[in-house]
Amino acid sequence: MSAPSPAPESLCLRAKRQRGVTLVELVIAIVVISIGVAGVTSAFNEAVRASASPFFAKQSLAVAEALLEEVQLSAFTFCLRNDPKYIANPDFQAASAADCTAGFVEAMGPEAGDVRPFDNVNDYNGLALAAITDVSGAAVPGLAGYSANIAVTAAALSTVAAGEALRIVVSVTAPSGEVFALEGFRTRHSPNAMP
Repeated sequence: MSAPSPAPESLCLRAKRQRGVTLVELVIAIVVISIGVAGVTSAFNEAVRASASPFFAKQSLAVAEALLEEVQLSAFTFCLRNDPKYIANPDFQAASAADCTAGFVEAMGPEAGDVRPFDNVNDYNGLALAAITDVSGAAVPGLAGYSANIAVTAAALSTVAAGEALRIVVSVTAPSGEVFALEGFRTRHSPNAMP
């Protein structure tokens, strides 16, 4: 025996329930999805815009670290490198500025004719790099738009005798205009070592 056929009324009700979404429901769904997509896109754009700032900060920090290391690795001697006493005796040991030949005492800032890399830490005082270059003066690729300034001043440290320490501040300006500064110190731990 076969099952009885459904009544024509139940077929009509089933057809009404299965016909899909109305135009109003479709428009509301499109509006809701559009608002969600706009919110996600806005958040993504803000994240992309903010991601450049950490890049500039990291790049500026790397430049500042390299310059600070260059300065700190320079000699911190009492006498100029061309002091006649050094020339006459390469093993000359200056214990203070008084041991230098008159006129050959190291002073803050570079001496006339000095070029980078300088022979003494204090020669870097006032160095301004409009473009980041290596010690030979060649522009470093990928650092266009960055600039740097170096300041070297006498420092008073509690465990170091007066006049035996220098404070070094390297300030790097990123292309975005942000300035990042890195500070370090150099003590006269080996005053007789010539570079």
